[in-house]
Amino acid sequence: AAAIRERYPDAEVALAPSGGGRFEVTLDGVPIFEKSTLGRHAQPGEIMRLISEKAGEFGVAGAS
Repeated sequence: AAAIRERYPDAEVALAPSGGGRFEVTLDGVPIFEKSTLGRHAQPGEIMRLISEKAGEFGVAGAS
């Protein structure tokens, strides 16, 4: 979460508790990573890469 806040200071970042080992990341309500769907943990840097790619599609500053 800290890396996201640093790169995108205007982003709203929230950690939501859940059970069953779930790990999901959404951007503007759109899932960009779901451990339950992929059956694996995120690789180092993968979440930031996905956010950067999707943020670029949305025209978000800091996405490059």
